[in-house]
Amino acid sequence: MKKGPQSIEKAKQGAYVARSVSALQKVIDRDGQVLGFLPTPNGKPLIDNYDKMLAEIVSGKLKSPDGFVLTVGVVSNHGNWFTSENMNKELKVLAAAYDWLLFLTDEGLMDFVEHCILKPDRECESIQRAFMESYTGEKGGNRFTKTRLDLDADQALRRYFVANNRRSDGWFNVIAPGGENLQTLTKQLTALLSQREGEITK
Repeated sequence: MKKGPQSIEKAKQGAYVARSVSALQKVIDRDGQVLGFLPTPNGKPLIDNYDKMLAEIVSGKLKSPDGFVLTVGVVSNHGNWFTSENMNKELKVLAAAYDWLLFLTDEGLMDFVEHCILKPDRECESIQRAFMESYTGEKGGNRFTKTRLDLDADQALRRYFVANNRRSDGWFNVIAPGGENLQTLTKQLTALLSQREGEITK
């Protein structure tokens, strides 16, 4: 086998989280249409086309419910998720589960590595240092993982992505929803943030 069981397991775990984390749930009708199921305080759930309900929540037409989460997944590594130009079944499962599924390209990853780890400027030196000190061959010293990140490196990464947001947008391909781009995702997240900030000020 060229691909181990980890890809399958990660896809199952990711799909389970994406499908269960939000108050707006995906329900498949018997004709294959994806419906949205949204519980309400009066006990009568709202049921309609999922994409329509999602758009109405983002636009504010439908009040953003407590527990609503716009799910965004990011995957990389062509060997796990693609066979030539065709998506493996695991990627199809993830694309159906998440509201947005992004693929980090090899070129995008190398661009990041080049500027932040191999040839960093002064602003990115803490990123390089945390990465290099994490891979010394000794156990217990990793400070550059998805669950543990050096504080200085974290702050430098935040500054880097704010300063290079247009550049980093080019690192990703949008797998789902089909035909969309990162600018639409940014608009959706900005709209949801504005709604949340408006609720807090009330």
